[in-house]
Amino acid sequence: MPSSYLNFRHSSPWLILLLETLFIVRSYFLFLSLDSHPSAQDSYPEFQDVHHMVIFGFGFFLMVLRRFGFSSTGFNLLLIVLGVQSSVLVEDSLVFFYPGADEGVLKSITKAIVSMTAVIISTGAVLGKANHVQLIVMTLVELIVFYVSRWINRRFLEVDDQLSLMHVHLFGAYFGLAVTSCFPEPSPGLDKNRSTPKSDLLSVLGSVFLWVFWPSFNSLLAESKTEAILNTYFALAVSAVTAFMLSALTSKDGKFRMTHIHSAVLAGGVTVSYTAQSISHPWIAMILGLLGSVITILGSHCLQSCLNPPLKIHDTSGVHFTFGLPAVLGALAQVVLLVIRDWTNSSSLHYLVLLHVGAFCQTISVALITGFITGSVLNTRLLKVTPVSKYFEDQFYWEFPHLAVGF
Repeated sequence: MPSSYLNFRHSSPWLILLLETLFIVRSYFLFLSLDSHPSAQDSYPEFQDVHHMVIFGFGFFLMVLRRFGFSSTGFNLLLIVLGVQSSVLVEDSLVFFYPGADEGVLKSITKAIVSMTAVIISTGAVLGKANHVQLIVMTLVELIVFYVSRWINRRFLEVDDQLSLMHVHLFGAYFGLAVTSCFPEPSPGLDKNRSTPKSDLLSVLGSVFLWVFWPSFNSLLAESKTEAILNTYFALAVSAVTAFMLSALTSKDGKFRMTHIHSAVLAGGVTVSYTAQSISHPWIAMILGLLGSVITILGSHCLQSCLNPPLKIHDTSGVHFTFGLPAVLGALAQVVLLVIRDWTNSSSLHYLVLLHVGAFCQTISVALITGFITGSVLNTRLLKVTPVSKYFEDQFYWEFPHLAVGF
């Protein structure tokens, strides 16, 4: 491989500079104002929680590979700061079409950070295989498509803003799976594609951060914030307990597996995200948390051994069973609870069920189709496709002056 090909000096700095210039210019022409908004002070705790969750939580959560720690945290920060600026400008531009949508810049930033969760989840699927130039392009494309998907759900399927934003897990997981299906699979004997006790510990620390702040995430736009917070907490608590129980039951010697804890403790928060504010009895949220943890652990066994190999899908961080399957379960649970709640009003029930099922199908279909197209574009020579031999290796992107040769 020519040394010039391995050099990102003439691509990434200028791409970042171009994007930042466009953000600044666009902010000027959109008259983005920092005037105080009546709800600014009330929104700051939500902003702080979600910000910590995405920066620290996902930053550590993605540190699952033993030779990709620098890139996991560094690229996560780069993508977030670029993506949030883009998302805020999109949110601000909506004011011109929907004058009542002005919620203040702080609220827009908070919603932009939540939207970036879709990108970070997708990044977990291609972690170690896509370089930072490809990830930046993927971020911009995915944010635009996710906003279009949300707009379709709100405009034509009458889904409220809170629910359309909570489709972020479903969209991010299946967009990432479609993108990673376009990348060459790593060599079967590649030693770098594994974790170490240190990387597992840091990754679970990220899961703990996400676990702590997930109630704020689910209650961001909820009208009944107290119910959303409590139901999310109960679901998370049960999913964490279930994760430990099933981890011991599914191992040969009855020991806990860190990979199970890493993924399944979050399943309750993802599963209950659609229904957190509408559940009136905590035991329902607890059951959803239990089922979410079960589907995550069972999915980790079935997908990795039965489904992924025939489909040629290499999901680095297991986003399918960590976020995708619990999100599907949560969407189905939402429809079931809707039927139970309104079964006496059959005149409007069929219409509501059709809308919610349509929103689910639209979200996952758009994610898969656009993800596959994006993955095909990312694998062009223009974006410096990473050679398979350099997968999962920090030294391809970062300086290690203390190392004379190799790892």
